[in-house]
Amino acid sequence: MKKQRQNIRMRAREFVLPPIVDGLVLGRSSPIGQVAMGKALALLMTTPFEHVPIEDEVIGDVLVRSAILRKVDAESLRRFVLDHVKPLMGPEEIIHLDLDVEIALEAAGGDS
Repeated sequence: MKKQRQNIRMRAREFVLPPIVDGLVLGRSSPIGQVAMGKALALLMTTPFEHVPIEDEVIGDVLVRSAILRKVDAESLRRFVLDHVKPLMGPEEIIHLDLDVEIALEAAGGDS
């Protein structure tokens, strides 16, 4: 008679809402598209997200919090994702974005 040994190993952590901080980069072949992901985000979160389309062989779409797009225009975000995120991902992946946007303003001299 054979002795059989079974081990179960588990790592658990709390599911945190919101599941997305600032945005998602969806690969062209990711298992979920931007329409379905957008609907899921609308159900899970009160924060509105906007779609930033990207025509690329690796990246299909970007979903980003509307508040981010009030600080950074969509074209700057698109270029940033293509230059810095695209080299790190494959077309089947979904990458979470945690963005730190800093804006420096300088007023010109004269009357306030």
